[in-house]
Amino acid sequence: MKRIIIAVFLTVVLSQLSPMQLNAETSYHTPHEDSKELRLQDMLMNFLNPYINDAVEDYYQRLLLEPPLVYPYLVDVVDSKRINGFRGFILSITLDVTPVVGPHISVGEDRLMFEISAGPEVNLVNYTHLKTYDLPPHFQDIVKKPVN
Repeated sequence: MKRIIIAVFLTVVLSQLSPMQLNAETSYHTPHEDSKELRLQDMLMNFLNPYINDAVEDYYQRLLLEPPLVYPYLVDVVDSKRINGFRGFILSITLDVTPVVGPHISVGEDRLMFEISAGPEVNLVNYTHLKTYDLPPHFQDIVKKPVN
C-alpha cells in the first residue's frame, strides 16, 4: 500500500514539473523569441494599427453594433514591396488581420493593402474580407439584424 501511495505521489509531482502540451490552434503565428526583424515588424504594426483599426471598423460597422479591434500581434505581413524602384520611398504592404470583439473572440479574417509614402502618408488601397466567424450565443446581441 505504501508503494502505491509513493507511486501516485511521484506521478503527481513529476506531472507538475514537466511542461504541459496545449493543442489549441490559433489563426496567427506566435513567435517564440525576439529578433531584430520581429522588433521592426512590431514597430511598424504600432505605427499602422490606427489605420488598420479604422479600416476594420469601417467594414464591420454594417455587420456589428460593436466595432472589433485588431491587436498588433493579430497581424501577419503577407507581402511588402517598393512601388517606385530601389530605395524609392513609396511602399506597399499587404497584411492579414484577425479582428476580435470582447475577450479576443475572432469575428473574421481580412486582407488589407496599404500604400505608405513620405510624410508619412498611409492610404488603404484594398480591403478584402476573407472569412466570417460565427459569434458565440452570448455575443449575438452585437450582430446587426437585417432590415426587412
